[in-house]
Parts: sequence; C-alpha cells; structure tokens
Amino acid sequence: MAKRENAKGIRKTAEGTQTDSAGEAKLLWIDLEMTGLDPEKDRILEVAALATGWDLVEIAQYEGVVKVDECLIKKRMVGDFWEKNAESRDDLIAQNQHGKSAQEIEDELLDFVDKWFGSEIILAGNSIHQDRKFIDREWPRLAERLHYRMLDVSAWKVYMEGARGQKFLKRDLHRALDDIRGSIEELKWYVGMLKDIN
Repeated sequence: MAKRENAKGIRKTAEGTQTDSAGEAKLLWIDLEMTGLDPEKDRILEVAALATGWDLVEIAQYEGVVKVDECLIKKRMVGDFWEKNAESRDDLIAQNQHGKSAQEIEDELLDFVDKWFGSEIILAGNSIHQDRKFIDREWPRLAERLHYRMLDVSAWKVYMEGARGQKFLKRDLHRALDDIRGSIEELKWYVGMLKDIN
C-alpha cells in the first residue's frame, strides 16, 4: 500500500522533539463516540487513536470528527444516557458542523497506521469489541488492516473486580481522547496490581 502524505501522527520524545519511526507502535488504542450503540442505526461522531508500545507509553495521537446528518443526531441522541451526559452531548453536536466525511477520517486513520505501525496492528481499548463493530461497518479499509486479536481492558476489569476485589475508578467523560487515555491508565493500574501480588 502506498504511503499517503497527510499523516497526522506526531511523536514526542521526553525532550519534546519529533521523530519518525514506522513500525515502532504495537497497540492501536481507539475510542469512538457514537450517536448510540447500534452499529446498524447509529454513526461514529468522534474518534481518538493513540499509538503505544508494549510499555503503554504514548508515541503518537490522532483525533477526528465525523460529520453526521443532523436529523440522525436529533433522532438517536436522546434518552437517559444523553440526558445524564448533556455537556458531552452538546459538545459533540456543536463540533459536528466542522466534521469531515467518514471516508476522509478513514483516510487519515490509514495515514496514521501507515506512519506508526508495521504489518501487525492490534486494536486496544475498553469494550473494544463494540467499537470494532462500528469500524467494520464504517471504515472497512481500516478494518482489513487490523489483527483479529484485540486487547480489551474490560477483560482485565472483569478479572480484577471478580477475583481480586480491585476496582479502578475510571473517569467517564464520554469524549474520545480523554476516554482512551483513561483506558491506558486503567490497564497500567491492573498491571501494577499484578506486579504487587507477585
């Protein structure tokens, strides 16, 4: 696949400099904000992607806003969940007019993975299987690049809460970049707990 020119990834080292290192990243952390949870009826509104190594240190980030039909937003972004998260809902609606088409966002995500990943791209996140359903439906070219294995932080959550009685208090801001950084913090916490046990 040819490299595209408009990659958005920026790598910041401890000194704040920028470097290119294709294939350096191992995990593609993605969080999506959608109009709802039904991949057949709902649409992606916002995406954040972080590239990390196995050490979970952030290498590069990408953010994108997908422009969604206003009629669909009005129809789907209703109910108790959105009432409880009215500030996030209003911010997502406000930025919608400045969004790009789903294809443009997919192009940028492909640029991002071309720049930072090798041939194996493992998707990571909280309940990432749900996000994967939307990726499969709306961004099929990206879906083809993803490994069938995924790193789901919610699996760690189930084990640590059930077997160890340990609960991570994750902030749920329902904005993509904040949420995906929260997922990485959560996994780091679980890994640290297991190290303490041993």
